[in-house]
Amino acid sequence: MSTWSAVLLASAGCYALKLLGWTLPSRALDNARVRRPALLLPIALLAGLVTVQTFGASRALDLDARAAGLAVAAVAVLLRAPFLVVVALAAVTAALLRLV
Repeated sequence: MSTWSAVLLASAGCYALKLLGWTLPSRALDNARVRRPALLLPIALLAGLVTVQTFGASRALDLDARAAGLAVAAVAVLLRAPFLVVVALAAVTAALLRLV
């Protein structure tokens, strides 16, 4: 299978999954046992993605400027900074550490 075939197949699968979500009746999500995981799943997936992208660039644990940027972002979130400020602080921290 070529790379483009895999990309097109994955795109079609994502579209079908999105379409399936739109066709669900609203009463299916009214159940508390379904609603709670549906609300928490994107948070867990995003946290996993951030962790892998920050610490897993190679086979070993990488502690570099990205980890420092993530730490600064975590502190900013704990201090209830606006989202754009959190992103800017993390980016500036990582950029300055890479510059040094």
